[in-house]
Amino acid sequence: MKQIHVVSFPNTELLDAVGPLPAGIKAGIWDIAGEPVGVELDEIDVAIFPYMANMSMLKGIGRAGNLQLVQTQTTGFDGVHELVGPDVAVATAAGVHAAATAELAVGLALASLRGIGESVRDQAEGRWNPRRWPGLADRRVAIVGVGGIGEEIRKRLVPFEVEMSRFGTRARTDAHGEVLAIDDLLEYAKDIEVLILIVPHNPGTHHLVDAELLAALPDDAVIVNVARGPVVDTDALVAELSTGRLRCASDVFDPEPLPGDHPIWSLPNALIVPHNGGNTEAFLPRMTALLKRQLVAWANGTEPENLVRKPE
Repeated sequence: MKQIHVVSFPNTELLDAVGPLPAGIKAGIWDIAGEPVGVELDEIDVAIFPYMANMSMLKGIGRAGNLQLVQTQTTGFDGVHELVGPDVAVATAAGVHAAATAELAVGLALASLRGIGESVRDQAEGRWNPRRWPGLADRRVAIVGVGGIGEEIRKRLVPFEVEMSRFGTRARTDAHGEVLAIDDLLEYAKDIEVLILIVPHNPGTHHLVDAELLAALPDDAVIVNVARGPVVDTDALVAELSTGRLRCASDVFDPEPLPGDHPIWSLPNALIVPHNGGNTEAFLPRMTALLKRQLVAWANGTEPENLVRKPE
């Protein structure tokens, strides 16, 4: 990678949090959609994307004619390669969101299995409605995705006394035991009571959870999606949920944001969270720590962390 001299930050909050910049680095503010402040477009070497910006907000990235690298503030990077083109490198915020997303995954599973959504609705109507819920202990839980966040979910599930299986891109054994192949997920579906999804969205995982897989899950199984919305076929999910046979507790959807008239809103067995996975107060200090390390690497001309694509 060529020497980096100019970095654009999406807002002053993030620039101020990073503090003094390494020698030789100049910074400006650019939210991609508007015009940069403090630097010229053609001198920007690295652009840090706004957090959770959609692709339409980022289309202006092509105006930075000498861009070498974009730094996301998300773990996922689907669509970014196509957006920036083959000559621009991409680095992600892998690791920054792991703890927060993992705690939400476990929280969503618990909330669904303990009927928290129903209790909230009962509270709004002043209705005392005790019921016996499945709970998480002794459930057969499958984690689909064994990357950094998948590992954090695994660690957090251990104290809950579940029967755990894990699925990765290929069958293998790692330090924590057997990893099954995602291609074999349908074969094991009949024994999965809690399906936790934390895979990247790509052509191989698009609609991984389709009508066939949903139909193969046992009655009262819970689908927990903290991956990306299109990993699940939304129409198939709504059709299955409408029968009352399954439950879902999801942080991500296809489409996003969910339209106000989308049928999933009205389903009592759906627990809906508006893509809050990594968005906790842990985010800014962890993102700041990563950027401090990245800035040192950029200033020294060395390879930064989390580089998922180098220029062709």
